[in-house]
Amino acid sequence: MDILLTPANAKTKGVLRMGGATYSCALGRAGIRLDKEEGDGATPLGCFPLRRVFYRADKVATPETALPLLVIHRTDGWCDDPNDAFYNRQVRLPHAGRCEALWREDGLYDVVVVLGHNDDPVVPGRGSAIFLHVANPDLAPTEGCIALKYPDLLEVLKAMHPGDRLCVGS
Repeated sequence: MDILLTPANAKTKGVLRMGGATYSCALGRAGIRLDKEEGDGATPLGCFPLRRVFYRADKVATPETALPLLVIHRTDGWCDDPNDAFYNRQVRLPHAGRCEALWREDGLYDVVVVLGHNDDPVVPGRGSAIFLHVANPDLAPTEGCIALKYPDLLEVLKAMHPGDRLCVGS
């Protein structure tokens, strides 16, 4: 199944459609972009497979989903350094290259769906750590990810299955 995401009336807001339901979501601070580059703040245009779900077992219940589930540990990170051999991959912290910590205190990564953007194959500099994750309460823009309110993300996860894709349109 394809989950469709289209821009709303502001470049940093979108509408995610799944089945008959619609959900407001936050997009990257630079809107949607076809030629995604590392650090540009854009949400990439295209269709991306849903790879797996990470969650903070110390803060939230295990999400209901058919997607593979992994618990986030304090040492989990994601490499966003285009010059590193582990670019756009999960790593253990500390790591020599520049990385983003998955263990965050702000709640945004309490539940994270890894999207298959720039991972098959990985192309250095074409964007990393593109996730579907928990939004700020005001749906503030992301650094390039897609973010849903926590209850909406949990509802969407229940309907997600291996083989589904999230399609970001323009």
